[in-house]
Amino acid sequence: MKQAAKAFDVDALWALDRIGEPSLAPDGAQAVAGVTRHSMEANRAQASLWLFSTLGGAPRRLTEAGEKDGNPQWSPRGDLIAFTARRAQGGAADEEAQLYVIAPDGGEARRVGQVATGVEAFKWFPDGRHIAFVSWVWPDRRAAAQAEALKDFKARKETAYVTDAALYRFWDHHIPMGRVPHLHVMDLATGRVRDLFEGTAWELSRTEPDANGFDIAPDGRRIAFCFDPATDKRTDGRFALAEIDVRTRQAQVLLQDADWDFDAPCYSHGGAHLAFLASQQALGHNRPHQLAVLDQQGRWAVFSEDWDHEVAAPLRWAADDQSVLFAAEDRGRRHLWRFGLGDRLAEPIFEGGHVGSFALAADFVVINHDSLQFPPRLSVLGEDGLRRMEALNDERLAAHAFGRHEEVMITGARGDAVQMWLVYPPGFDAKKKHAVMQLIHGGPHTAFGDGWHWRWNHQVFANGGYVVACVNYHGSSSFGFEFLDCITGRWGEYELQDVEAGTDWLLKKRWVDRKRVVAAGGSYGGHMVAWMNGHVEAGRYQAYVCHAGCYDWPAMVADDAYDWHRKELGAACWDDPAKVAAQSPDTFAKNFSTPTLVIHGQLDYRVPDAQGLAHYNTLKSLGVPARLVWFPDENHWVLKARNSRLWYGEFFAWLKKYAS
Repeated sequence: MKQAAKAFDVDALWALDRIGEPSLAPDGAQAVAGVTRHSMEANRAQASLWLFSTLGGAPRRLTEAGEKDGNPQWSPRGDLIAFTARRAQGGAADEEAQLYVIAPDGGEARRVGQVATGVEAFKWFPDGRHIAFVSWVWPDRRAAAQAEALKDFKARKETAYVTDAALYRFWDHHIPMGRVPHLHVMDLATGRVRDLFEGTAWELSRTEPDANGFDIAPDGRRIAFCFDPATDKRTDGRFALAEIDVRTRQAQVLLQDADWDFDAPCYSHGGAHLAFLASQQALGHNRPHQLAVLDQQGRWAVFSEDWDHEVAAPLRWAADDQSVLFAAEDRGRRHLWRFGLGDRLAEPIFEGGHVGSFALAADFVVINHDSLQFPPRLSVLGEDGLRRMEALNDERLAAHAFGRHEEVMITGARGDAVQMWLVYPPGFDAKKKHAVMQLIHGGPHTAFGDGWHWRWNHQVFANGGYVVACVNYHGSSSFGFEFLDCITGRWGEYELQDVEAGTDWLLKKRWVDRKRVVAAGGSYGGHMVAWMNGHVEAGRYQAYVCHAGCYDWPAMVADDAYDWHRKELGAACWDDPAKVAAQSPDTFAKNFSTPTLVIHGQLDYRVPDAQGLAHYNTLKSLGVPARLVWFPDENHWVLKARNSRLWYGEFFAWLKKYAS
């Protein structure tokens, strides 16, 4: 007798393997990727490296000893896989992440060198003997003095963070005090390290510099990188491109234009051209990144200017150097595209769902992709279509019930067609009455689409008994620049019209229980929940959930992206207080009446937790039913397993209390 499928709940969600970005062997026969497994009981995660065959065969776990083995990259010679980890080896435990290498046929991983300030993003040199990496250093200290400087810093008795920089914290951490990110080169045979930027003013982005910010030329003699030419570094700085000679450490600016922001350089296989992302910020702060190419004579051009899509890093040249591959969103989905430089046409070579990452080598393309129906999985794209490379989660997923999903088009603000996704509870019966949840995405310039969400999981919500509705309101990405930018200076207006149009559409369905309609959102979605409480008639929604929501725009100047708000709101609060107040939910607090659950994390620097506390305190002052869930150890997201279980428990209990 077949066992009945179990509901897909928070415990089932955290029991799944999480597969990371793949890296391919030079011959394309195998891929390596990190796989993270969580223990709800131990409330901890373990990440290890796995090998996956593109030709068939079962995956194989490569590393066992580490707990956070990550960012694996296959060497150009195919003999080694490099990764970052904190381990204990040779009687010494890593205080900072270090670089390790391991042979693909197994054995012990070997720490390469010892970098006092740690190893972050890295890339292999074409010779397979050297690696370029990022490390945060004290720019006024020689390389040999970095270890002593770090020791002194950790030994200090004072706890204050002191700075005169405009950019001093990002997301959930402070920028390392007095330090900047430099490019380094490590010799694998000796472990010797050279700081390419030592004694200069060059530095990489201070906001989590990654491997997309630099690239190594095919001859291994040069490295192109992005840098902010401004003296005063800010989150919205306009970056330029430079190139450094690896041997002499002499660097030169390749491309700098005050009107443009450049990112993600990538050398062609022949080395004669550099593909990169370019955004013409002088025309507007929301202008999309487009595909551009620079030649050796300093001439450059934007190739995708007539293609109304946002091009995302990383960029990868096709083998013939005639086209570039990248991922880009399109109407709530994310595809893998090939952009021909000759005809300037974009062709989707794999359609999502959602393409999270990809890798290519030889004639192989491997894709990490997901959907509303399944979590990230690895597949190889061949002439005969898509072929799965693993089934790590299949057995666990098969034990649970999943609801179907569909997209519908509604008429929203300005009479425009607006996309709304629906995820139905398993076994949905249109003859019965169902609760409805409007799930409002953040950003605002992101989109809900046909993708898996590890934190706000649509299938968990649907299994909780809700028809989940996700409106890609005006301001959402993937529907063209004008649609995205039209909410500038009028936040809340069009978005509310769109969400309400979605609710109107739903309320016309006979299967909707009008007494069980709720709304929940995080970040800007939380802003919308607070905005709705001040603008929507009482009783239309029985309950709200506001996670990390923006509540008071003048007070949001305390966040890590404070310069961005005046651009989005159309003014700074000190220049036009009325304009800003008209877009701020707290202005309309006297109208609040709908019960609201407020959730926030203390380590949230994108939307500081005072926003959530002010929202909650206001609700309590007004006598509106409210509940606060405050995490001292979470950031903008809830990332710990036990905290996530509590989050979902509070979420469903609150909605059940007012919409049961």
